[in-house]
Amino acid sequence: MNSHEDLIWEQLNKSKKNRPTPQWLANTYSPELSNDLRMALAEELGQLSQEGWIIIKTLIDTHGPQVDLIHAAGLCHQAAAREWLMHHLEEGDQFNIHILKALACWGAFLPKELLVQILGEPEEATRLAGLELLKFKAHQLNNSDLLKITKEILTDIRDPVVIAAIRILQRREGVDICNRIAEVAKNGSDSTAKVALMALGSIATSDSEATLIMLCKNLTIESRRDLARKQLEHHHRTSSMSRKDNH
Repeated sequence: MNSHEDLIWEQLNKSKKNRPTPQWLANTYSPELSNDLRMALAEELGQLSQEGWIIIKTLIDTHGPQVDLIHAAGLCHQAAAREWLMHHLEEGDQFNIHILKALACWGAFLPKELLVQILGEPEEATRLAGLELLKFKAHQLNNSDLLKITKEILTDIRDPVVIAAIRILQRREGVDICNRIAEVAKNGSDSTAKVALMALGSIATSDSEATLIMLCKNLTIESRRDLARKQLEHHHRTSSMSRKDNH
């Protein structure tokens, strides 16, 4: 870090009380600055909504789509920024991972077909970014669509991908959802099976209770049976407390 950057950091730290002006941020940003400082300046711009996007777009036009400026475009929550990100999402035959991450909060605006395409990509980072988008799209989908979209994801050999998908499914109810999560509890890795069993406990419906009862009988790995029993006991305690509160 040099003295010039020290002065910029000092000004940014002061901004906790007096935010830097948009023009100062625009004039200060430079690709020559360190990565951390560029990101800090970009995040400040991202907090400026419409005014921020105007400056961000100008900086992109001047310096190119730097990673920090793409991140800032996602932070500003402007429709024009979303359109720009969508337009530049695909690079040849690949998705730009930085743009995918920047689009996260706009998952509800993405067509279902595009999400399917993103989640079909083999790279772990792309699938995780796609699942982050799906979190914001899921409320627009029925159980059948959601299970179709996550079918391949739930058989991924990488635990973080499967776990991210379970986190989305556990927000839903229904026999079909519980059965699919139960498959991970039976056939997944130790890590994904643990998350699956805890997900069934958190769903806390008669369907998830029935699924846990079945798993207590059918799971062949003792540690998983024990966790299934603990989740079932937790479900019973929660249900009992709920009934008491209603009387």
